[in-house]
Amino acid sequence: MKAMPAVLVTVMMAYTSGAEPSLSEAPGPSQDALTVPTAWEYTVALITPERRDSELSVAQKDPTFVFHEGRWHVFMTVKLPQRTAIEYCAFERWDDANKAPRTIPRLSNSRYYGAPQVFYFVPHKKWYLIYQMGVPVAKKMWVAYSTTSTIADPLSWTQAQPVLDGGAEDPRVEGGLDYWIICDDQRAYLFFTSLNGKLWRMWTKLEEFPKGFDHCEVALRAAIFEASHTYRLKGGEKYLTIVEENGRRYCKAYLADRLDGVWTPLADTAEKPFAGWKNIRPAKGVEPWTDNVSHGELIRDGVDQTMTIDPGKLRFVFQGILERDKTGRDYGQFPWRIGILTPARGTMR
Repeated sequence: MKAMPAVLVTVMMAYTSGAEPSLSEAPGPSQDALTVPTAWEYTVALITPERRDSELSVAQKDPTFVFHEGRWHVFMTVKLPQRTAIEYCAFERWDDANKAPRTIPRLSNSRYYGAPQVFYFVPHKKWYLIYQMGVPVAKKMWVAYSTTSTIADPLSWTQAQPVLDGGAEDPRVEGGLDYWIICDDQRAYLFFTSLNGKLWRMWTKLEEFPKGFDHCEVALRAAIFEASHTYRLKGGEKYLTIVEENGRRYCKAYLADRLDGVWTPLADTAEKPFAGWKNIRPAKGVEPWTDNVSHGELIRDGVDQTMTIDPGKLRFVFQGILERDKTGRDYGQFPWRIGILTPARGTMR
């Protein structure tokens, strides 16, 4: 299988205003190759914990979303006092996101389920939510799924069912976390990380999804940690994986010609990341609130299982925090917030 040829990392001339970017407009022309922005600008924190009388959230994290019928539908992990769950909100404009009502879909009685991914699976004509879930009797976390035909109704999702159940017949070599589905025209692929420098890959026939995953193999060995997200690049049959590194969090990027192919580094160091403290800055008028770029998802060109992005219109929705705000806290108490990165003009000052 051929490795992806080297891609020139260049400045992307793009949005520079401090105002919220227009994210629901019709997509522009696609590019055949991806160029990594030399610099990104971030918005204010657009989704923060909701003020409410019970189950106060510590953090809003792991965003996944689609733009459907004029609204953004966002699912995210919410860290509550006695449990971790998935929370939902919907809105027309990102600058109204924090005012949108929140709902916790009734997916499971587990005290831990999160790290969601949402997409429309065309063959079934259903929305799928993929997520990780703790089950006391399982040796590994469930790769769980729920479905609905009405994404705008957060209470319509089915109860959690296993893609992989963590039992004796589970083909995963390592349990891993941050599960991600992407499909081509023949297979559904499952990618996940295991916190030890490995990106894992499994697959099933498209007609057998969400069951039948096997062929568990290491897709990539590198200095990587968690939260891998894989996309098809619009305009060709090439693929991008973004994956997070530990410590002060930043995101690396890898390219491949095929989902079962070899991943080649595109931006894989702290000095030259896909997105990290070396190449992000607040937009005009925004007070600094993050120097970490963690568990982000690119805005897609569509809603289906191919996870297609337009490389000419990069927007990165991510969870952030200032490094100093981690001091004295366990990871589960980090006050993550959600914002958007947009490519900026010029180089970092």
